[in-house]
Amino acid sequence: MLSAQTVRGLYMPKRSSSVIFLVFMVILVNSLFPSLNLTDDLDLRNGLMILPTFADYMNFNTASQAASSAIIWIGGAVIAPFGGLLLDRFGRKNGLLGAAMICFLGVSLQGSAQNAAMFMVARFILGMGVGLSSIACPTYASEVAPTKYRAWMLGFYYDIWYFGGLVAAVITYGTARIPNTWAWRLPSLLQAIPSLLAILLLPLVPESPRWLVAQGRGDEALNVLAMVMANGDASDPATLAAYDQIMGAIAYEQQNPAAQSWFAAFKTPPNRKRTGLAMSVAVIGNLSGSAIASYWLGTMLSQAGITDALSQLQINIVLNLWCLICAGAGTFFADKIGRKPLAMGSLTFSLAFLYLVGAFTKLYSSSTNKSAVYGTVACIFLFQGGYSFGWTTLLVMYPPEVLNFSLRANGMGIYTFVSNSAAVFATFVMPFALNNIGWKTYMINASWDVVEVAFVAYYWVETRKRSLEEIDEIFEGPMHVHNATTMEGYELEGTRTSEVDHGKQHKL
Repeated sequence: MLSAQTVRGLYMPKRSSSVIFLVFMVILVNSLFPSLNLTDDLDLRNGLMILPTFADYMNFNTASQAASSAIIWIGGAVIAPFGGLLLDRFGRKNGLLGAAMICFLGVSLQGSAQNAAMFMVARFILGMGVGLSSIACPTYASEVAPTKYRAWMLGFYYDIWYFGGLVAAVITYGTARIPNTWAWRLPSLLQAIPSLLAILLLPLVPESPRWLVAQGRGDEALNVLAMVMANGDASDPATLAAYDQIMGAIAYEQQNPAAQSWFAAFKTPPNRKRTGLAMSVAVIGNLSGSAIASYWLGTMLSQAGITDALSQLQINIVLNLWCLICAGAGTFFADKIGRKPLAMGSLTFSLAFLYLVGAFTKLYSSSTNKSAVYGTVACIFLFQGGYSFGWTTLLVMYPPEVLNFSLRANGMGIYTFVSNSAAVFATFVMPFALNNIGWKTYMINASWDVVEVAFVAYYWVETRKRSLEEIDEIFEGPMHVHNATTMEGYELEGTRTSEVDHGKQHKL
């Protein structure tokens, strides 16, 4: 049997707390290129579109502005069909490495763009890197993190969206007074930092133990679990129980048709259920109204009566700080509240204020009444806060939880493709809707959110405080989880037949 030191290598620490911290840092850094790189790309783009120097240099109209937002999602959609295959073939860490390198290339081209065409190509490449990271990082995090830390690690993946947005907004505000193209080139080039940090941190963390088991490298997987759970002690009972669960689950999956393609993800009722749940997160996450504020905050504020560019940038900074606090609170309560109540409560709260944004915009968009303007801005803040509390947390927490190992990488690829496709739809439709029907856009979107709440209530399953293998029981029944014992802190509860109907109600 390989020793923990052999698996650890020269750079990995000995204590589990240190390994978990480094894994968290890798997740954090990787979240900074769908969140700093993508937030920097969305919130930075939000800020850039407000900057006169950028608008003058690129000479964008409404259609080209929409295209500049959509192209990053198109890049993510293009890489999505291949991301899962790459992760299953070469490993989760190599997927993260590839994402970091592609993002670095895209950022370099964006910061040095000489014209609108070069800027668009750069954003397409950046979108490919972001898309691959959106598949690789949640897959890696869900498979490495012990159950007690999984909600935190997955939740913070998109919580950092708002940290990235805050940084982007502050930087854009700080460079707004630069009278030349460095007002937007500097914020763009700073997006390279997360990619470089990811490349430096990856040698310090282990590979996914579940991927190692699937490759026939069980000894290495056991020692990775020992590193994460028991300070390298491979004889620890909790470590052995987790190892037993993983070995049994993957052996079961390998004896049954595996989802090695997108088509296989829809072949069986359990897989259709899993894939449908992941896809629902992608659709709801992008079409619940957040796209309006994420991409077109300047338009929203202008319609509310706030037209000054610096005032809009200041609001953008405060909004991102507010959303960061709300998203962090949602991650904290994810295991206390549960995934379904969190999703439903967040949607219900945010749709109420989206209705109010529409009403206030209709009544006071051309008004000089400052109280009405402030009321509209407050509703925007409350809508975004409600969305952030639940859905920012759930976007990459829920999909990898409901997907089993053989489906997880390809399932996250499907999730990423659907998410990017929905985002493309939102970024093309919303600006024209806001320009043509104004306040009615908010009303239509809020009414759609009511349908989403009903869907979650009827269709979703609860995953809180379950190991990934125990979540499999919801869909497959207790067919492959071995005798696991309850060990404090790791939630290895074994089968929960009192809470599971073995998937009968989950067939499509």
